[in-house]
Amino acid sequence: MTPLAERMRPTSLANYIGQQHLVGEGAVLRKAIESGKILSFILWGPPGVGKTTLAKIIANQLDRPFYSLSAINSGVKDIRDTIDKAKKQQFFNRPNPILFIDEIHRFSKSQQDSLLGAVEAGIITLIGATTENPSFEVIAALLSRCQVYVLQPLSKEDLIAMVDLALREDEYLKKLSVKVAEYGALLRFSGGDGRKLYNVLELVTNYAQQDEELVLTDELVTETIQQNIAIYDKAGEQHYDIASAFIKSIRGSDPNAAVYWLARMIEGGEDVKFIARRMIISASEDIGLANPNALLMATTTFQAVQAVGLPEARIILSQAVIYLATSPKSNSAYLAINKAQSLVRETGNLSVPLPIRNAPTKLMKQLDYGKDYQYAHDFPGNFVDQEFLPKEIIGKTLFEPQKNATEQKLRDRLKAYWKEKYGY
Repeated sequence: MTPLAERMRPTSLANYIGQQHLVGEGAVLRKAIESGKILSFILWGPPGVGKTTLAKIIANQLDRPFYSLSAINSGVKDIRDTIDKAKKQQFFNRPNPILFIDEIHRFSKSQQDSLLGAVEAGIITLIGATTENPSFEVIAALLSRCQVYVLQPLSKEDLIAMVDLALREDEYLKKLSVKVAEYGALLRFSGGDGRKLYNVLELVTNYAQQDEELVLTDELVTETIQQNIAIYDKAGEQHYDIASAFIKSIRGSDPNAAVYWLARMIEGGEDVKFIARRMIISASEDIGLANPNALLMATTTFQAVQAVGLPEARIILSQAVIYLATSPKSNSAYLAINKAQSLVRETGNLSVPLPIRNAPTKLMKQLDYGKDYQYAHDFPGNFVDQEFLPKEIIGKTLFEPQKNATEQKLRDRLKAYWKEKYGY
């Protein structure tokens, strides 16, 4: 049987739920659709918020031929074949076909380059979908030819409306007697993803009998999902759980587990750039100043896997993961910025002390901007004792070196410079 999410896929804007800032009455994308003048664009937003559905609705409402490719399993040849098909559609002034590319951020530079000519010549109207910031993942030449529309996570109201609509209009569910007593677990397990929501709803209502009322409570939904977690995860809902296990294994200094979860992500088709980005974050958040080279390793890894690609990228990732997992750990930099931001929120915009203000004009110098500033390089050891914090928070300690060899050296150096101020 066709999954509920597919059965409930809307075919027009009239029954499309969410993204009212784009497709509501008078909104920018709706105006473009209604005018019939659609230029190439990219839809950027989290999973399950209606990117693919919106592309299909546009093709349907504008009566355009619709071609779809997934960046996961399509190469340059697939793109060229599709463009050739689109060229054959160009007759009798018929509007150009729409080419929808899901997960366009996974396309390599050469794959994205292969789209440029067709987009520029108007052979196709490109609609790309991405969960990643297109500024980083889409080449500049292609991005400059596309409008970017940002889709928002579905709201609580949107998700509830989707549940009610399915129970009321789905060809199978409307024959059942299903009542929703509590929406909490349905929304929690969906995580703002409409596709997940319908997967959960379908799984729970599988137990409904036509002659009995099924009451959906948080307890029932939770128990059903826990008993059928393998079914629930079949569409990849473990994505973030596995990524979390991966990072926690690095943090916990377990290279065996870290490599295992790395393999799980690679075998599951995870984007190597996604993996490498998480490693960059871990290198600062979990290793930090205990081994500053970890950030260099992670950053170089990100660059290397982009240049090499799979399958060889797995070796580069493995080397870096083992290095991170076996590195000494410190979250002092993470804690310091958390404390600093908390302090800023508590104290507001405190004035910059006059000695360390910028003084580019004569008037500013007359107002004592920069007066009494002491240039550290003019003093022995390139250090001079002066105050850099606003007077209201003098003496606040934000950075606390932790007990590892590298930060012990930092602790000793700060104590030598600042005496009691950084005495720890």
